[in-house]
Amino acid sequence: MPRPVKPAVFILIAAALALFGAVAGGYYFAMRPVVLHIAVGPANSDDLKVVQALTQAFTQNHSYVRLRPVPTEGAAESAQALADGKVDLAIVRGDLNVPKNAQAVATLRKNVVVLWVPAGAAQGSSKGSSKGSKGKKKADNITKISQLAGHKVGVIGRTPANVNLLKVILQQYGVDPEKVETIQFPVTEATDAIKNHKADVYLAAGPLNSKITSDAVAASTKNGEAPTFLAIDSADAIAQNHSEYESTDIPAGAFGGAPDRPEDEVKTISFNHHIVARKGLSDTTVAAFTHQLFAARQQLLADFPLAAKIETPDTDKDAAIPVHPGAAAFVDGEEKSFLDRYSDYIWWGLMALSATGSVGAWFAGYLKKNERNNNTSLRERLLDMITIARKSDATEELDKLQAEADDILRSTLACFEEGAIEHGTLTAFNIALEQFHNAVADRKLILMSLPQNLQRAGAQLRATGS
Repeated sequence: MPRPVKPAVFILIAAALALFGAVAGGYYFAMRPVVLHIAVGPANSDDLKVVQALTQAFTQNHSYVRLRPVPTEGAAESAQALADGKVDLAIVRGDLNVPKNAQAVATLRKNVVVLWVPAGAAQGSSKGSSKGSKGKKKADNITKISQLAGHKVGVIGRTPANVNLLKVILQQYGVDPEKVETIQFPVTEATDAIKNHKADVYLAAGPLNSKITSDAVAASTKNGEAPTFLAIDSADAIAQNHSEYESTDIPAGAFGGAPDRPEDEVKTISFNHHIVARKGLSDTTVAAFTHQLFAARQQLLADFPLAAKIETPDTDKDAAIPVHPGAAAFVDGEEKSFLDRYSDYIWWGLMALSATGSVGAWFAGYLKKNERNNNTSLRERLLDMITIARKSDATEELDKLQAEADDILRSTLACFEEGAIEHGTLTAFNIALEQFHNAVADRKLILMSLPQNLQRAGAQLRATGS
């Protein structure tokens, strides 16, 4: 009959399975996709479209980081969602209050400020502008920002941030914002507002290739006459006083048309829309997200040109928004590989595996201690049987010793198969067993050569002596 499996074997198998399960589980948790919630808005905005395109690209590429958009009413609400810890990422506007727990990951797009006076603005809505009489301000005479007092400025877009932006510009030129009437138009109504002369001057803020701005400028052209663009000559001073703004230029012909709109380069200010991460978000996760972001940017260029505006963040220590360490690692080429990130865990895992093996071997040896001790006793018994066999006077006794030796052999071989004894111990046992067989064979030959009465007498003598 087959021998039952020893408990030690089950214990070693269970330990090996447990260790394998721990390694497999660790690898699964290390490599499973990470879902990041990103706040973005408003609905139907270019920002939301970019994020949705990135979300689809990450899913199709089976990327490590996945995105889940959280729609908001605008950049201010997105920033608040990040500040409240409700999301991991957010699209924020650089000239608004950036949450203290926000760290830059990428620049989504650069926005330029465009101020212009539509052609034929003498028909505008400001007081007296339609009359053109002496002492009255005519909108078509506006060529400088310092002349905006007493006029109406139409701000394209509903966000209050653009109105605040206008106030910053007016204050730089010494114009009291209270003396400038401001009216906001939804982007969908901007063209009609310009055609109906709802304001004397218009302000738009967005990327240079923004269709919203281009359409509004086109609507401001009349009878082949291009609108008048107002230069922000003090852009450097504004950037010096407000770190969220930068001085930049609008290239000639940026908005197309004939004649070029504008005809010459125009100085202005710009600000950025940023992708920011919650401070404390894993460096590894942010580095992976940044890597995926710029890889997907190249992938989306053909179908989604807005992705071309995504740029790396400012990694300078004095940046307006501090860069996230994970994004900085990507920009600086210090992004960690899988082995870099988990080398410590792998090393400790190997150490644990080695230690587990050592402990398992010791424990298995400890469990077989009784078997080894028992086998040692049997070997000693076999050696004693050699002495008994050499003095035996009866073949029946020798047969019993032979049967006992067979049992000892069976037990010893079982111990060897189970690892309780080593090969050297088995060799020594074989030598003792061979000596026993030789002793039995020799004694039987001697007994067979003696008369039967002498054998019986010897057996009786031993019995009496015992």
